[in-house]
Order: sequence, then C-alpha cells, then structure tokens
Amino acid sequence: MYALEVKNLKFGYAKDLILKDVSFSIEKGKFISIIGPNGSGKSTLLKNLNRIYTPKGGEIVVESVDINMIKAKELAKKIALVPQNTIIDYEFTVEDIVLMGRHPYKGRFQREDDNDYEIVKEALEMTNTFHLKNRIITELSGGERQRVIIAKALAQNPSIILLDEPTSHLDINHQIEILNLLRKLNREKGTTIVVVIHDINLASRYSDEVIMLNEGQIVGIGSPEEVITKENIEFAYNIKVVIEKNKYTDAIYLTAL
Repeated sequence: MYALEVKNLKFGYAKDLILKDVSFSIEKGKFISIIGPNGSGKSTLLKNLNRIYTPKGGEIVVESVDINMIKAKELAKKIALVPQNTIIDYEFTVEDIVLMGRHPYKGRFQREDDNDYEIVKEALEMTNTFHLKNRIITELSGGERQRVIIAKALAQNPSIILLDEPTSHLDINHQIEILNLLRKLNREKGTTIVVVIHDINLASRYSDEVIMLNEGQIVGIGSPEEVITKENIEFAYNIKVVIEKNKYTDAIYLTAL
C-alpha cells in the first residue's frame, strides 16, 4: 500500500508553474528525502502534500483516498507537518505545545484526558524532551525546540510526517540527533518520513529513496545510488562532483570539485 501517490501535480501562481507534472509514489514505512537546488519547488511540494496549497492540476492520494475527500481533522490524523520555521513567540510550556498535537482528536470545547497526556508523555520521551516539559518554549535552544515540534507532530499519531528542512539551522551534532530520531520513528513505529533536506550527504546516509527536483520537475527518483549521480548533480546543481562510498557509514558521499 502506498502512503502517498502524486499524479501529474501542477502548482503555481498566476501563469507561472512552480511544480510541473510531478508524479511519484511513496510506499508506507519508507524514509524519503527530497533534494534539489534552491527554488526547485521542494517546500512547495511539501505544502501541496499537506493541502496548505491547492494544486492547479493533478491528484494527490493519501493511503488510497483522494486528499480532497478527507476532512481537515481526519487529514491531521494521517499527516503531520513540521515546518521550516519553528520559532514560536508565545510563552507556552513545552507540554502545552505538544498537547496541541491532540487537537484533531478533540471535539469543540472538549478538554484533554488521561489518554491524551499519556500520548504526549510518550512523544516527549521519544524525542528526549520530557525533562523540558515545564520549560517555556521561547527559552529553548534551536535543537531543543526542533525536537519539541517533532514531539507535537508525534502527538498527532500520524502515519506520515512531512518535515521541511528540519536540520537547516542546526549544528552537525543536532542535525545527526534529529535525523537519528526520525530514523528511529521510521524503523520502530513504521512512520513514513518525507523530509526536505539541503545536505545531499545526509540524504544519502538516511534515506531509503531520494527524490531530486529541479525547476519544478523530477530529475530522478529511487535509491540514493540511483539518484545521486555525477550526471544528475551536474544537471540540477551545475557543479562537478566526485562520488565515493563512505567507509564508515557505507553510504555514498559527494565532494564538490
């Protein structure tokens, strides 16, 4: 069964198309990275997959159901989005932020119950943020805040998590920490992970499959070895590279010339 199916997706503003006949399928339980140069349509694609944007054409199918046939709260039970900007200005506690992930399961004026708090506790523990639960979100570091927003996504209990550059403003230590967490969710809970990421080497190391975009079109889709090639990198990024195997991770590793 496919978690997501995208068929001839088109999106743009006025007459200019940002996404041009994009088609692909993602199997349930896969870890997928979307890579490509700036302006290639990566974040736009993610927002179409979560119905933040409405396509101009094509079809998006979520677990065999047309996305347009799914009510907002039901969609939030299937798909959680971790946005690129996780800065929060209001002074809520970490626990309050993660509790917001239970909103799709509550009726109007219905308060959280013991089950909700148990799910939140599990999400905090899985993201190693339980010790922060009474801290104010604005007081946290970038890495801590990123883990809290992922905990909020987990509290939605989705089968699919979309993440828009979750490592872009973090140092290498926190980048690895976040990606290890996502891989743990993927392997242990069977959560389908779709992550937009700039670092091609990290995409290669963590992904089951990679989707490479350029100018709103798919350049390649498949295993890291199939997609991250000298020819594709030169075409999409306009740079020459050497591609080798990393002897420590056994993943392919790219070096720009």
